[in-house]
Amino acid sequence: MKNKIHLGGTARCPDDVRRLKGLGLQFAEIPIVDPDKFAGSIGEYQALKKNSDIYYLCHGPREGDPNDPETLENTYFPKLMRILAIMPELDMRLLTIHLWLDARFVKHELMAYKIGFLQRVIDRAKETGTTVCLENLSETASHMEGIFKALPELSMTLDLGHAKLLTEGNTAFGFLDRYPDRIKHIHLHDNRGGNSASEDLHLPVGEGIVDFSGIFKRLNEIGYQKTITLELNLGEIEKNLGDVRQLLQNAGFLISNQ
Repeated sequence: MKNKIHLGGTARCPDDVRRLKGLGLQFAEIPIVDPDKFAGSIGEYQALKKNSDIYYLCHGPREGDPNDPETLENTYFPKLMRILAIMPELDMRLLTIHLWLDARFVKHELMAYKIGFLQRVIDRAKETGTTVCLENLSETASHMEGIFKALPELSMTLDLGHAKLLTEGNTAFGFLDRYPDRIKHIHLHDNRGGNSASEDLHLPVGEGIVDFSGIFKRLNEIGYQKTITLELNLGEIEKNLGDVRQLLQNAGFLISNQ
């Protein structure tokens, strides 16, 4: 039996949702950077979802300075709480967040605070049945061992492009081998490797050096049957979608609605 997945794309405005629907994608992942500003668009997103098979996932904002607990506590945490209050209005059940936990770059004394921060977010999310997924930035599977042990309810968004930065190989394979049950969502985009955030290029699949064939094969082997977002702009999604579908099918996946 083939593993079935849902494909979606990033939607930065309601019109993006319309275009994703037209491409036959199953969901839209909506970044909410400013929850107060976003609240004015809820009605339009609700109308697009009504009488449609498309559904929504949520991508939270960046954390700001990863080594400044004051910013994390007084700016980032309240934003996440506001987003978690908005999500049920759009029946969003998965929230991807950024919280850098790479011990090479984050101060050691902040690790315990960040674990507590994540626990508070998870506790709030449980009230509405929301899954909280931490997105890998530059972390390896080894970096996450203590985090996952401390937070048994924490899930993961595996970003395949980020997994090619600050590394010779691709750290996605380590996560797939060690934590397959934590991976509840995937972000898809390409790059040419590199050692800085400026090299997180978000290229269409095939324009960089990420080993998607190998990663998709491993995903299929572990029985992944969830969601994959093409983290590209709409024009790139339109051009790249056929190639992505073919790569997934070559790896043995059945794409929903196909």
